[in-house]
Amino acid sequence: MIMKAEQVMGAIGMANMTIRPGDTYVAQGVNDLPVVSSSQISALMESACSTAIIEFLDFGETTVTTDLQFQIQGAVGINHEIHATARCIGLEDGQLNFEIEVHQSARLVASGFITRKFVERVSFMARVAAETMVAEKENLIGENKIASSLNI
Repeated sequence: MIMKAEQVMGAIGMANMTIRPGDTYVAQGVNDLPVVSSSQISALMESACSTAIIEFLDFGETTVTTDLQFQIQGAVGINHEIHATARCIGLEDGQLNFEIEVHQSARLVASGFITRKFVERVSFMARVAAETMVAEKENLIGENKIASSLNI
């Protein structure tokens, strides 16, 4: 990654979605409200960030979220559309900082900040696979210790 801050500063990305029944808190088992869930809002925000900088990435390179902070100012029901806009406000030590807003028409629904870091896809996925294997092995060892202590 040889990107310079002045290349991405001010880059803007957008994403939108129409709220479906499966995008709601009730469908996700969080509570009984049929309004868009915070997890869907955060995914929309991340998508807008990715869109903002896609043209600046080298082949095999992507970004992953390392920090996400946002406030929800309003709820949105099923069949309504929301739009996220992300603006890159900084690049430091291989990390991009974004300011994000989500609107339903002109009404502000959510706003916040996201930090994403650059990763090389293949090595990142190899590390994820290795960490997953180690965690599963440790889990099996722990389960065997519990089972042997219970004389099963």
